[in-house]
Amino acid sequence: MEPNVNIIFENELIACVLDIAPFNEGHTLILPKQHFWDVEDMDTGTAHCIMDTSMKISKILKQIFQPDGISICQNGGVFNDLTHYHMHIIPRYKGDGFTWSEPLFPNGAEKRLRGTRDRIVNALNSL
Repeated sequence: MEPNVNIIFENELIACVLDIAPFNEGHTLILPKQHFWDVEDMDTGTAHCIMDTSMKISKILKQIFQPDGISICQNGGVFNDLTHYHMHIIPRYKGDGFTWSEPLFPNGAEKRLRGTRDRIVNALNSL
């Protein structure tokens, strides 16, 4: 771990640390101890541990900070700025400025929903 890391929980599979540039107080990262780049690279034991821990952390953050809600997210591929899988647990408040923005260049994906669904269902069925 990096120096000055504020670990709030860890076990044999994961470490939970406070984000060094928090969006709001309590902003936590859940990191697997084994290196994984993206969510689909993980073994199911680690993935389940991350999800179970996200539920516990969310509950605790709600008790301590009384946010209006919690956002949970992870960024994969080129958007993974740590080059190691990590999940964000972010306490949220009305008017805090956190946004899920619309695409800068709409590509008409909403017009292809049925075809998109069919492609995904077919791929899932072939697993």
